[in-house]
Amino acid sequence: MEIVLENLVPIPLKEKFSKRTSAVWNTKVLFSQGEKIQIQAPSGTGKTTLIHLIYKLRHDYEGQVLYDAKPLTEIKNGELADTRQKKISIIFQDLRLFENLTARENIELKRVLTAPIYDASVIDEMASRLGISHILHQKAGVCSYGEQQRIAIVRALVQPFNWLLMDEPFSHLDRENIEKAASLIAEECNKRQAGLLITDLEADTHFNYTKRYQL
Repeated sequence: MEIVLENLVPIPLKEKFSKRTSAVWNTKVLFSQGEKIQIQAPSGTGKTTLIHLIYKLRHDYEGQVLYDAKPLTEIKNGELADTRQKKISIIFQDLRLFENLTARENIELKRVLTAPIYDASVIDEMASRLGISHILHQKAGVCSYGEQQRIAIVRALVQPFNWLLMDEPFSHLDRENIEKAASLIAEECNKRQAGLLITDLEADTHFNYTKRYQL
């Protein structure tokens, strides 16, 4: 699956980027499946906005986002839902867990609603690797933010995807837990020959990036 941005700019940022050069906004950018891409930028330059535009959560923009040469504006709700279930997985910066469900229930809900590729035992395997087995029975809302980030990572990985979008997914993890999470994510992306797009404040070496962009 190929994702293309053509002269894309969020309307709230249009004036700012009419005076400032960006490697992403107001230009043409091609993301090919299998690439590992980092978008680096300071706060306030649109990292989260970019992720939301690609995932079609926001509509306040000029230019185009295309999935396999088809404009996102032409993709209707049914096709979009199918794409989100089978082709694009996401880790939101604000995580969007169901706080009153347990960690396991949050993950299992995503697994069974997205054309399952793994059985339920994979939840235990991934949770063990990320050091969160002991909180699977706890409600997500009482888990620490770092634990919630790892729950969200497992949730994103149990569904099918050609692209994994991640918005500052490691912000509350220490170095050891980042390494564990990045290793698991890279394995899953490589296994599926999937692309990875991550936004972050700083340059990093979490993955073997094929492209880096500055917003």
